[in-house]
Amino acid sequence: MINIKKKVIVGLSGGVDSAVAVKLLQDEGYLVEALFMRNWDSNLNNDILGNNLKGEVCPQEIDYNDALQVANQLNVKLHRVDFIKEYWDLVFKYFIEEYKKGRTPNPDILCNKFIKFNMFLNYAIKNLGADYIAMGHYAGVIYNSEKKEYQLLKAKDIDKDQSYFLSDLNQYQLSKTLFPLYNYLKTKIREIAHENKLVVAQKKDSTGICFIGERNFTKFLQNYIPNMPGDIIDIETNKVLGKHIGIMYYTIGQRKGLNLGGNKEPYYVAKKDIENKILYVSCLSEQKYLYSKKCIVKNFNWIINFQNNFGADKLNCNAKFRYRQEDVNVYVKILSGTNDIEIYFTEPLRAITEGQQAVLYLNEVCLGGGVIDSVFS
Repeated sequence: MINIKKKVIVGLSGGVDSAVAVKLLQDEGYLVEALFMRNWDSNLNNDILGNNLKGEVCPQEIDYNDALQVANQLNVKLHRVDFIKEYWDLVFKYFIEEYKKGRTPNPDILCNKFIKFNMFLNYAIKNLGADYIAMGHYAGVIYNSEKKEYQLLKAKDIDKDQSYFLSDLNQYQLSKTLFPLYNYLKTKIREIAHENKLVVAQKKDSTGICFIGERNFTKFLQNYIPNMPGDIIDIETNKVLGKHIGIMYYTIGQRKGLNLGGNKEPYYVAKKDIENKILYVSCLSEQKYLYSKKCIVKNFNWIINFQNNFGADKLNCNAKFRYRQEDVNVYVKILSGTNDIEIYFTEPLRAITEGQQAVLYLNEVCLGGGVIDSVFS
């Protein structure tokens, strides 16, 4: 019998996680090739303010050179593709529009949904003949034969688990994806990289905006959204305490950067009035404005088939409302005739913010996720 190896295209980013993913898949017997994506062009995209880039070589080219060295070390072919326009149209436009509304979007989730597991996936299958793609994410996927569906799982390394950022994926995307880091701790990944003398073994993890990197965030947004100054008002006394340059630069619960010195105690952002350009703040000793009892999520993405799993329009499960937040117990109700859900908190939760992602879990299985549309105290 002829053993035909399955072909996997790995998203090789120039970091240690994707590099080790290549090695692990080779060890499992797959036919492995790699693909480097370029999704941001600072010159083309007017990325000027807040951009502290120095040197003649931009960070993306440094990453590509690192990816190329890894590919050569592991003897895999490295392809390269640009999705600059697609990233702008599918991710960045939405990102900016949400900030204009005073909301707090999560670009990593959009990157995964539209770029890594859509544009990249389709390119790998259609142009490179892939059977699967693989990424250096800390998460897992299995096929549940009883329920006849793919399930997204939390990673073994719970501190690195990235299932939160993958909660907008669908069954097809999961069916074509491998997550070779699922069972590994980050410390072990570094160890494997050192054992194989990979050039990125000690490279720091990437931070900042997905595919863009570290920026002075307020200045960066000013490239795309004009300043909209207004009053900073004490929500209790209605007294004007100062001025801001734009509500979009602040998040609910934020304490730093308000420039409200000379008061008896610190203030935090309690509420944002976009229409009137008012930033409401409250004294730190008065926390009631930070707490809420429920939220509504519109167009929730169910990874699993809800009816096959629960057979009703409600369930008790766990949720995350921010990355790295500990799971909290919630009660979920599907709003009739829609993909919208109401999430009730078993106890009031702090700083639940419109525009962020609500992600549901049942034990280690990620049920899906969606953007928080409204919050209720």
